[in-house]
Amino acid sequence: MMEFDYKNELTKIPHKPGIYQYFDKDDVLIYVGKAKNLRNRVGSYFVNEHQLNSKTRVLVRKIQRIAFTIVDTEIDAWLLENNLIKKHQPRYNVMLKDDKTYPWIVIKHERFPRIFWTRKYIKDGSRYFGPYASVGMMHIILDMIRELFPLRTCNLHLSEENIRKGKFKVCLEYQIGNCKGPCEGYQNEEDYDQNLSDIKDILNGKIAVVNNRLKEQMQAAVEQMDFENAHKLKIKLDKLANYQSKSTVVSSTITNVDVFSIASESNYAFVNYLRVVNGVIIQTQTVELKKRLDETDVELLALAIPEIKSRYRSLSKEIIVPFELDIEGNDDYKFVVPKLGEKRKLLDLSLKNVAYFKKERLNQYEKLNPEVKTERVLTQMQKDLRLNVLPRHIECFDNSNIQGNFPVSAIVVFKDAKPSKKDYRHFNVKTVEGPNDFATMEEAVFRRYRRMLDEDQTLPQLIIIDGGKGQLGAALKSLKLLGIEKKVTVIGIAKRLEELFYPGDQYPLYLDKKSETLKIIQHLRDEAHRFGITFHRNQRSRKTFVSELEQIPGVGKTTVEKLLKTFKSVKKIKEASDEALKEVLNLKQLHALRAYFQTDDQGL
Repeated sequence: MMEFDYKNELTKIPHKPGIYQYFDKDDVLIYVGKAKNLRNRVGSYFVNEHQLNSKTRVLVRKIQRIAFTIVDTEIDAWLLENNLIKKHQPRYNVMLKDDKTYPWIVIKHERFPRIFWTRKYIKDGSRYFGPYASVGMMHIILDMIRELFPLRTCNLHLSEENIRKGKFKVCLEYQIGNCKGPCEGYQNEEDYDQNLSDIKDILNGKIAVVNNRLKEQMQAAVEQMDFENAHKLKIKLDKLANYQSKSTVVSSTITNVDVFSIASESNYAFVNYLRVVNGVIIQTQTVELKKRLDETDVELLALAIPEIKSRYRSLSKEIIVPFELDIEGNDDYKFVVPKLGEKRKLLDLSLKNVAYFKKERLNQYEKLNPEVKTERVLTQMQKDLRLNVLPRHIECFDNSNIQGNFPVSAIVVFKDAKPSKKDYRHFNVKTVEGPNDFATMEEAVFRRYRRMLDEDQTLPQLIIIDGGKGQLGAALKSLKLLGIEKKVTVIGIAKRLEELFYPGDQYPLYLDKKSETLKIIQHLRDEAHRFGITFHRNQRSRKTFVSELEQIPGVGKTTVEKLLKTFKSVKKIKEASDEALKEVLNLKQLHALRAYFQTDDQGL
């Protein structure tokens, strides 16, 4: 296969807005993109390979032909790009998931139109409302309409001639009051169409218009002393008010607006869509996108908007977005990035929805694929802590002593953000006397990594020191002595305000209290403290016990160690039989030990 001569191809591409298409060796379309300046954008793919991410490098290696289409404006490029992606579904383009067919409410194009729901959109002159992402909400709307307005549900051909000839008889729906009997001429078209007018207004979000109309009718009925009809109209008003209270009302001044927001992570992005008509959110949906080439949020949202607007047949000209979109040159759409007011509240609601959807979807996915969560958490830690590599191996140090007595240091190890208890270690401090936490930390860090270097073990990517700048400085001193201070990242965590200190930084780093990175660091610190305290207590009890038994005449340190090894505790030594004790003690030592414990019990 001949190497692709991209330089020659670039000379053929103009500096104009348009869309470009990449084809592979089999002349299969593998990517579609849009650009303000086609030559500059296409040329950016063929820069130094090391400046591209891994996915884009794979794409570029497969390009064997470039085609392009010049358009008048960026809006035209935007729409054409979306149409081509939908038609050809190129391998390296972002694809919107969840492309199932949503239901619509249809007002059938016929005499005395029926109203029902369907998943098929047929261009037969019927009026369609939707689609509805929530089937439950769609049924609530339909039920409410049927309660308010008696309409036929049969599929009879109610032509004027058929009704005049008396071909039909009213059914049970008429008897129970759900239909006014147009099949026998009991209801005329004018009265039926008045109900349809109200229904269309409700489905379009114009609830206030219907409210006012019903109030006028109710007032007229009262003035005519028709209290029965007035009561029926009052019931309709109450039901409509109940429905309206369950819908999200924004502001009656905001009409025909689309709202979009986005939340993303490494491999996926989620776009939320709100459709607002006459101050009411009448549709909401969140779609998932799988990234192909590490696209930015700006690129992803620009791709998603025309697809979603097309799917929901939205004709809204005003589009509320969380950031500026790099699309210019046409007055067909007006992009708004609100800072205050009702429109900002709408955007905040959309952002809240998309964040919740992202969290729930990631939780579901990570339950099935725990390794995905691990990678996400480690990637977030790398970003939060400004690391060059993923912190797959983290170690945390903690010191314990009481008034300088029995100083010990503990180290806990986390691998892939989880405790690796088999790698936990503790140190009896050898070179430090008295309460000197800095010197204790210096000795523990030096001994730990001196041994790892001697045994040719892999060093951790991150070391956490439980303490402030002083403890951090002591640890760094040992790392410098070993010559590894540039091979690992070391940080200190102060207990009171959860401040993170880096060597040489004057000011601490504060992480969000709810961030997973801080939670893992706190878990490390708490685990190191627990492990250190447990070891310290055991050491303290052991040494107290040893010093106590050494007070027995004729029992030396070596004998005490044998007793501890054999019987494990004071209680078991006291309860042991003479025969068992004779395995460790001679007869003189046995008598001395019995006399000691007998005197001790009497003293109690």
